[in-house]
Amino acid sequence: MKPSFDFTSELTPWEAKPNVFFLHVPADIGAAIRDVPTPPRGFGSVAVEATVGSSTWNTSIFPNSNDEGFVLPVKVAVRRAEDIEPGDRVSATVQLV
Repeated sequence: MKPSFDFTSELTPWEAKPNVFFLHVPADIGAAIRDVPTPPRGFGSVAVEATVGSSTWNTSIFPNSNDEGFVLPVKVAVRRAEDIEPGDRVSATVQLV
């Protein structure tokens, strides 16, 4: 089983597309993720199983251009199911797949 990482972050809109929202995976966790060998993927992304509340889905995290962390896209179905809005602090888990 590959490792999982827990973090809490503010739900933030993407500047380029304000209807797309992300959670920021902190730089220290990003460094730990980069230490785990994974198959190469486009744009430096890493395949994960993400969990927020009772919602779990397969997605990818993408390198954050501002630091060594990643960003986790949170789709609208999850935001609705978990009743989260922009600016909310959200606890999440990403497990590498």
